[in-house]
Amino acid sequence: MHLIKTPMKRMALLGIAPLLISVMLGQPAVAEGTADRDKMAHAIKNLQQMIPGLKDTSVSPAPVSGLYEVIVGSDVLYVTQDGRYLIQGNIIDLETRENLTAPRAAQATAKVIEGIGEESMVIYEPKETKHTVTIFTDIDCGYCRKLHAQMDEYLAHGIRIRYLFFPRAGMQSESARKSEAVWCADDRNEAMTLAKNGQKIEMRRCKNPVSSHYSLGEQMGIRGTPALILEDGEKLPGYVPPDRLNRYLTQKAAGQP
Repeated sequence: MHLIKTPMKRMALLGIAPLLISVMLGQPAVAEGTADRDKMAHAIKNLQQMIPGLKDTSVSPAPVSGLYEVIVGSDVLYVTQDGRYLIQGNIIDLETRENLTAPRAAQATAKVIEGIGEESMVIYEPKETKHTVTIFTDIDCGYCRKLHAQMDEYLAHGIRIRYLFFPRAGMQSESARKSEAVWCADDRNEAMTLAKNGQKIEMRRCKNPVSSHYSLGEQMGIRGTPALILEDGEKLPGYVPPDRLNRYLTQKAAGQP
């Protein structure tokens, strides 16, 4: 864990633009007693003062005494009760060896992904959907192309694929231009397939979500592609073959390890 005084490195710590800052926790647990409520109110006030753009803040007690949990986008942070220090990292219960932060981060990630809206995704639909996987993809990434070449196999397993654009070389790259062209095509699914096959597509321009997808991926810590996000928010970095992904999703749905 890293203990960081909030007046220092406040935006660098979060790594996201003020526009993207939103605390996505539900109703905070009710603190007992006036003193506890006052501490929570003070922590919230301090956070809002130290992190410009942080609004409608919800804070809940962390699983460790003396800390509050704050969710910013898909990041889980902890703040001391006086609102002075932010702690970035995982809380591990050494007795049970359980990561207490990971499930909360996954929940936050799932909520962020669903908040994007399917109207800004390129979606491949199976005849019968058993699972949905959201993938940050790069048009020119080798393993992204390998995954896409097996699209029919994923669909045959009932795996619904939702693409988000993540041109790894940045928004000024040729991959970003191709992503925009795919979005602006009359048939986005066909254009995606052509582009991933290395074939030429019409380089159209229009209003598109490529930049917002890329910014979100950066905020979520995406570094490579393909990056798979499961329905519960779990992240699977890298290419996963259709049979293996189906087996994992089926076991996960059945509650098997």
